[in-house]
Amino acid sequence: MTRGFRKKIRQKNTENSGFGSNASGRFINKDGLPNVKRTGVNVFNSLSWYHTMLNLSSFRFISYLVVAYILINLIFAMIYYLIGVEHLTGIDKSDPLNEFIDVFFFSSQTFTTVGYGRIAPVGFLASLVATFEAFLGLLTFAIATGLFYGRFSRPRAYLRFSDIAVIAPFEEGTALMFRLAPYKNNALTDADVIVSTAIEVIENDVPKNNFYRLETQLSKINTLALNWTVVHKINESSPFYGFSEADFKSTDIEIIVQVRAFDEVFSNTVVQRSSFVTGEIVYGAKFVTMYYPDKRNLATILDLDKINEYQKAELPEQPGNKE
Repeated sequence: MTRGFRKKIRQKNTENSGFGSNASGRFINKDGLPNVKRTGVNVFNSLSWYHTMLNLSSFRFISYLVVAYILINLIFAMIYYLIGVEHLTGIDKSDPLNEFIDVFFFSSQTFTTVGYGRIAPVGFLASLVATFEAFLGLLTFAIATGLFYGRFSRPRAYLRFSDIAVIAPFEEGTALMFRLAPYKNNALTDADVIVSTAIEVIENDVPKNNFYRLETQLSKINTLALNWTVVHKINESSPFYGFSEADFKSTDIEIIVQVRAFDEVFSNTVVQRSSFVTGEIVYGAKFVTMYYPDKRNLATILDLDKINEYQKAELPEQPGNKE
C-alpha cells in the first residue's frame, strides 16, 4: 500500500487482524490465501506439498499426474535401453524406434505392476531395475490415490464472491456492499460473515495500516441457498464515514471477508475468504438482482453470471462528506 489517508477516523483501531501495521501489498488474495512470502527456509520446508496438490485446480492436478507418469516411464525406458534390449525378451528388434516403443510400454506395464508377460527382463541388472520400478510404482499410485481421496473428500464452501464491492444508496444514506453465492449443490446452513478493513493512514508523516471491524446489517443467515448481499452501513460508527468518491479512489483500502458455514453433507464447518482492494470498489452503484422464478413459478433460478452486474445509482449527500 502506498497512498495514505489523513482524515480522523472515529472508530478504534483493532489489533486482532493477524497482520502488522507495516505490512504491505494485498493482505488476502482473491483465492482466499494470505499474500505472504516466507524466507529463511528452503523451498522443501516452506511448502506443504500435500496442501499444494489439494489446492490445485482439477485440470492442473490431472495434468501434473499425467506428465509425471509419462516422464517416469520415459526415464526408465531410457535406462532399459541403455542396459541393452538384449536383456529383455520379446522385443521387436526390427528398428530402433520399435525397440524404444516396446521398452517404453514394458516400463509402463512394470510401473503399474500389470505385467502382460510378452516382454520380460533377463539378467541381474534389468531385473534389478524392473524390481525397483515396480516398487516405485506401488508407492506412487498409493500417494496418487491418497491425493484423489483427499481432494474428493475435503469439505469446501464452494462460494463465489463478486469481483467488486459497491458503495450504494441504503436507508437514506450509503452502504458498502458485496455479494456471494454458492455455485454447487452443497447445502450450507448457519452461515456467518466477518468483515474487516485495512486503511492506510498517515501518522507523523509515516504511513501505517489501521484495521477496523465492519459491522454488517445481517451477519448470520440460517440457510445459504441464494446469493447473499453483505451490507455495511456507512454511518458515524463506520471507518468510512466522511469518505468521498475521491477518498475511496485515492486511499489504499482492503476489505477482508471471511465466511463460515456448516456443510450438512460433510457434517463439518467450512470457511472461505476473499478481499476487495482500492480499484475493486465501485462508487455510486448498486447490484442487479441475480435470481428470479422459472417459467412455471415452481423453482427459483440463481443466475451466477450476474454476480458482478451492477447499475449506476445516485448517492444522497452525507453530512460526513462535507469538508
